[in-house]
Amino acid sequence: MEARAKARHVRVSARKARIVVDLVRGLSVEKALEILKFSSKAVAHPIEKVVVSAMHNLAGQFEHPVEPAEMNIKEIFVNEGRTMYRIRPRAQGRAYRIRKRSSSITVVVDYRGELETGK
Repeated sequence: MEARAKARHVRVSARKARIVVDLVRGLSVEKALEILKFSSKAVAHPIEKVVVSAMHNLAGQFEHPVEPAEMNIKEIFVNEGRTMYRIRPRAQGRAYRIRKRSSSITVVVDYRGELETGK
């Protein structure tokens, strides 16, 4: 059983977000949240929020409480989002383009424990 969560239009470039995402790929949710909590990168906080959201999405599918140690990050990836273009005035009437990049973060969490059936 698995659950997913997405965060779109996160105002950080995908290149910077992938550095942090690579740290937690394949770990249990408990270890991933611990790593993200103490990371010095600014993008760690939005990634942590998405992991927690996916964790709660998965926990909502069960009738009994599920521990974060029993959940595993099956998939986590970052795609480029929409880029906002701004203009920087330069000398002699020219203008340079400023690109404000964003990204989309997707997390898929699955359950590693024993599944209890109602039978």
